[in-house]
Amino acid sequence: MYKSLFWLLCGLWVSSAAVAASEHDSASAVDPAMAREMVRASIQAFPLAEDVSIDDAIASMKLRANMLNFKMVADLPLSEQVKALGQDSKRMQILAFCDALIAKKMVEYDIIFAGFLPCRIAVVEDKNGKGWIVTTNMDMMLHAVDLPDDLKPMAQKVRDSIYSIVDAGVNGDL
Repeated sequence: MYKSLFWLLCGLWVSSAAVAASEHDSASAVDPAMAREMVRASIQAFPLAEDVSIDDAIASMKLRANMLNFKMVADLPLSEQVKALGQDSKRMQILAFCDALIAKKMVEYDIIFAGFLPCRIAVVEDKNGKGWIVTTNMDMMLHAVDLPDDLKPMAQKVRDSIYSIVDAGVNGDL
């Protein structure tokens, strides 16, 4: 079901992009409802297991990434910045991971992959205090372009690594 939804959304997006390109006012050419559906399909959110704290989830993801030799290239504690600016904030922290050599090859093949870099995993606390992990739908990334046979295993490795890191966080696998 998700693959067919993905291809339907891609087809709608391409059609919409063609219409937008042919008009001067591209903002009016985008159907807001379709855009919302495309964005929702491109993101995945996973609730933390009941006994897993946000700190445990983050520690677990960092450990799993290290075990997979997937470098953490950024740790952005956005809620701390919000607090430093004088406002209250629920927990909001963005971790970014990357395999630089794979990233280089993917971007050399098609510049669109630069938009996915680095792979981001957000850990957020909802209004009820529940922790969530939010990331890009890695299957959509994998199918963003028609990859040649030598790049497919690399893209699958990235997808599998990110999902493994997310799984460690969701379950608090230290």
